[in-house]
Amino acid sequence: MLKKRKVISEINVVPYIDVMLVLLIIFMVTAPLLTQGIKVELPKAGAEPISDTSSLAPLILSVNATGELFINVGDEENKPKDAESIVSRTRAVLASQPTTMVLIKADRRVPYGNVVGAMVLLQQGGAENIGFVTDALESYPVPE
Repeated sequence: MLKKRKVISEINVVPYIDVMLVLLIIFMVTAPLLTQGIKVELPKAGAEPISDTSSLAPLILSVNATGELFINVGDEENKPKDAESIVSRTRAVLASQPTTMVLIKADRRVPYGNVVGAMVLLQQGGAENIGFVTDALESYPVPE
């Protein structure tokens, strides 16, 4: 008499776990390399950081050393934008999410007039409160 063997219908998941862990390590290593942004050398200031109670990503208008304007909304964030585009994008973001924090990130070599011009564009787009992004001072002298 011949015995029939029962078919084993189990899936071996160990190779899948190994592949998943390798992919996790690859993503953990490459994620910091994918951060893109505009090269801006921020001025140093001894101000306290702004406490953000909102869970929304801030609207950031960057001004690089040559005075070009970049906004982190919409397509092609790494391409310079004209004044009309910045006003319309700011207006669109603030219309849909009025509690969005609005920040200016300007290179320290940019003339003050260019930074004020960027502020005016944000105000034309409906921004009422605008903050500035700076680097912290290593040692800030405390007045006595």
